[in-house]
Amino acid sequence: MTGTSQQDRERRESSPPAPPVLTITSSDIERLNPGGLPPVAGYCQVTVARGTRTVHVSGQVGIDADGELAGPDHRSQIEQAIRNLQLALAGGGASIEQVVKSTFYVVDYSPEVMGSLAEASTAVFGTQPPVFAVTLVGVATLADPRFKVEIEATAVLP
Repeated sequence: MTGTSQQDRERRESSPPAPPVLTITSSDIERLNPGGLPPVAGYCQVTVARGTRTVHVSGQVGIDADGELAGPDHRSQIEQAIRNLQLALAGGGASIEQVVKSTFYVVDYSPEVMGSLAEASTAVFGTQPPVFAVTLVGVATLADPRFKVEIEATAVLP
């Protein structure tokens, strides 16, 4: 066994175990659309969470595990970014159902992008996408000029 392999094995053995996947009930997160605010579709105006752990996920982009761009268009990049978001949440012991807030940063925003967002959400979640507070921000550029979208999220665990 080489020194590097021995060091890797010792590092793995001394690392704490991954946190268990926790479940959160619908009574732990309230999704509200208070009176007096404009009606919304596909998200809620307010979330109130009563958990004990918060998971903050950095912005996820349309790059797959091999470092390949999902495609040059909004739809393909949104779908990959959502899949990456799910993986990142799972890494923190959370799921998309436990998200209370997300922010979408979109390059070259236009009304057509909302159609791409809906199509990508349906591809990942089916006809019942999760509901949480959402902000969409049109931006001039992201960290890499090829990126069209970046999604960050906050989840609350019991």
